[in-house]
Amino acid sequence: MGTVTSSDGTRIAFDQSGSGPAIILVVGAFNDRSAGAPLARFLEQHFTVFNYDRRGRGESGDTAPYAIDREIEDIEALITRAGGTACIFGYSSGATLALRAAAYGLAIPRLALYDPPPTGARAGQLAPQLADLVAADRRGDAVELFQTEAVGIPEFIVVQMRNAPFRPALEKMAHTLVYESLILQALPDGLEGSIQMPVLVMDGEESPEALRQSALSLATTLPDGHYRTLPGHGHDIDPAAVGPVLKEFFTFTSAAE
Repeated sequence: MGTVTSSDGTRIAFDQSGSGPAIILVVGAFNDRSAGAPLARFLEQHFTVFNYDRRGRGESGDTAPYAIDREIEDIEALITRAGGTACIFGYSSGATLALRAAAYGLAIPRLALYDPPPTGARAGQLAPQLADLVAADRRGDAVELFQTEAVGIPEFIVVQMRNAPFRPALEKMAHTLVYESLILQALPDGLEGSIQMPVLVMDGEESPEALRQSALSLATTLPDGHYRTLPGHGHDIDPAAVGPVLKEFFTFTSAAE
């Protein structure tokens, strides 16, 4: 494990593996870098992969008050460690964070996104409720609020998951759901149009329809957007399916740009 120090002094933990052009993996809600590890193992055969814990989770630190710009600065610190430029792969709400980072003007030659959720919808309105629940130490309730109203998991399934072995890990990072909600607020006007690098927007054929519609809409709005559906796959990242697509997209970058 390595660390970088972000602009506000927050320590960001990451795993670095492989060799070649740099790629940074940005995961989504309820994820730490363990979620990106299987994909990192595929990509490290071809690239230098930086798989990191976003602030407030895993082995990374956290500094109040939170702001989206602080998370973008975390990515910038990793790009600096990578040598000054890096491609980005963003997953789920991490895709939206990666999109915001690209608009911020970071040195990102190409961007790939998987299942970016819609912005400006219910998920982006939950931050005050989530913050109140976390402040009251009702972390389980915060988890379930996000699962039902942001992710769209049916309530009866959420109830069934209360005793799941992974539930304590979800509650441990419940405070970061406030961050996710802020990230999923409506994008600033003109943000998509300001992103000039090639962007590959992917979805799974079996992903929720709202995610698929969001991915297609985003790809058609971006100046250099490219859309691709992975047949037979859903919202979870399957390295055997996503990895080869990223290899093709990012290898072209290193060879031709």
